[in-house]
Amino acid sequence: MRPTVRILIWVLIAAALPAHALAADAVEEKSIADLQAELARGTTTSEALVKAYLARIEAIDRAGPTLRSVLALNPRAADDARARDAERKAGKVRGPLHGIPILLKDNIESADPVATTAGSLALKDNVTGRDAPLVARLREAGAVILGKTNLSEWANIRSSQSISGWSAVGGLTRNPYALDRNACGSSSGSGAAAAASLAAATVGTETDGSITCPSSINGLVGMKPTVGLVSRTHVVPISHTQDTAGPMTRTVADAAALLTAMAGSDPADVATKLADARKSDYTKALDANALQGKRIGVLKFLSGYHAPTDRAFAAALDAMKAAGATLVEIEKFENLDKIGEAELTVLLVELKADLNAYLASTAPGVKTRTLKDVIAFNSATPAELALFGQDLFEQAEQTKGVNDPAYKKAAATAKRLAGPEGIDRLLKQHKLDALVAPTVGPAWTIDVVTGDHFLGAASTLAAVAGYPHITVPMGDARGLPIGISFMAEAWSEAKLIALGYAFEQKTKARKAPRYLRSVEDLDDLKKALAPAKSD
Repeated sequence: MRPTVRILIWVLIAAALPAHALAADAVEEKSIADLQAELARGTTTSEALVKAYLARIEAIDRAGPTLRSVLALNPRAADDARARDAERKAGKVRGPLHGIPILLKDNIESADPVATTAGSLALKDNVTGRDAPLVARLREAGAVILGKTNLSEWANIRSSQSISGWSAVGGLTRNPYALDRNACGSSSGSGAAAAASLAAATVGTETDGSITCPSSINGLVGMKPTVGLVSRTHVVPISHTQDTAGPMTRTVADAAALLTAMAGSDPADVATKLADARKSDYTKALDANALQGKRIGVLKFLSGYHAPTDRAFAAALDAMKAAGATLVEIEKFENLDKIGEAELTVLLVELKADLNAYLASTAPGVKTRTLKDVIAFNSATPAELALFGQDLFEQAEQTKGVNDPAYKKAAATAKRLAGPEGIDRLLKQHKLDALVAPTVGPAWTIDVVTGDHFLGAASTLAAVAGYPHITVPMGDARGLPIGISFMAEAWSEAKLIALGYAFEQKTKARKAPRYLRSVEDLDDLKKALAPAKSD
């Protein structure tokens, strides 16, 4: 969709909404439960919420701090909101998401007249008219799809030198805690938008770290489910082995409500065959005393890369002990390098196979029908390669397919080392309920010359195993959020939500963003950066 068309849609949406809608700040930091209570009391409407979020997007995302986290708006959002209001007036309330505005990462299809681009100009005309099953489930639960969020283009698989949060379609998403800092990826827009209260909640996707990293860096709760709990049909893919969608929210309770709606089997996605049997109402797992009596494994081998992060982690561990948990330190894990090597082979092979299958099903206006076509399109489109290249795409194009013995060996090795001989072995060997580690360090400064600067992250074990992983705010470094990760065996979402909720309620560590130009604007840093006064 061309930028001028997007602007016109924006104007038309705003004009169609009633004058009595809420002010932009009326929804700031409001949880889904807060909004649902106001809807139940009749002090607001879903339509008024839509207008309030649109006003907030205009004030913060397009003007003011200019986060560029929202890539496109749904022109049907107001109509959908009015329909939910009519249902409520008639006595039909579908559940905790009824009338609640939600933003989707722009690699997830919705049946609205909005393209699903994965941030690429190659998919600017990809208006498919179909809901991903996870979106259909959200609608059935009463959610209102407000629009699409920006992302690291192609979910950050195009280049080894990428700048997280950048896409040719959406530009660069900025971190609402400090605007010169990265929002991480690939669900960058979902992270920044949720942190800035541009929707009640957002949905992201993860292959390895793409929900948990932007959630941690933007002060959010992020839930990466077991692969197969949430359908991947009509989601622009990287890897059928590791891809999943999940909630990104400001509270654990909101994540539980979203995941409850999203989870379920899909005949078109064979990985989800057990989802209906395994899913539950995750809001029932919310237990402020869940850490009491639990044995938690502390993954020391995933820390030590940043002193302020380690200090926040130490304080988090003290809080867990105070909440009744027993902590068991785990110093070493031998196979991380081997897992990483095997993972890259798997992702490159599956990227070519899975993306080719997806592109073959895109809207008629899309001219790039294979990965090879996308590579050629990028080479002929200066805007696509203005900041970095496409070396990973080019490597993927050279792979030999899912029947290649080298791929099969890598897939089996990665899964075994991360799952049965990784998370499962650690849990069993130490008689643990869950594992914890710092999710990732604080946000790094945006660098358009040398790209991203990761300090370290905890995502790979759970990502490669296909196991669940929740991150919860645990502290900050100079005002930049840092999260703590809880991981456990497959299908243990309810347990992890309970532990994350207990930690959240014990610590109340999340702070709202302040939209600083830079952390250097903080008074203590201004003083430290100035010349010292001599006596």
